[in-house]
Amino acid sequence: MQVVSESEQRTTVTPAGSMFGLAAPSQGSTEVSTWRVELGADSATPVHIIDREQIWTLLSGEFEVEVEGRTRHAEAGQAIIVPGGAVRRLKTVGGPAQALVAMVVGGKAMMPGSEDKIPLPWAE
Repeated sequence: MQVVSESEQRTTVTPAGSMFGLAAPSQGSTEVSTWRVELGADSATPVHIIDREQIWTLLSGEFEVEVEGRTRHAEAGQAIIVPGGAVRRLKTVGGPAQALVAMVVGGKAMMPGSEDKIPLPWAE
């Protein structure tokens, strides 16, 4: 058993928000990666694709989630299941929002129209 805490070394800050790495292969997990996401008020992720299913459990705030052209709202206490390979974008509504994200180890990001797979440093 291992107990993993958030650390500055496992935090990635982007224009969209911050990802705080928790469980990942670099932390001893062999099957599942988890991280906490914070997005500020009026923030959004870029339109992108992740090649693995992700589960976003909302901890605070509200997200507008667009997946494959379909838009839904989710708030704290709800979970969003985003299929692998789906074009997606998450945007905060009415203020900042936080979520705990879980994904099978090894997921990569892609931009629509590109074949380049980008590792997620907070999930490695």
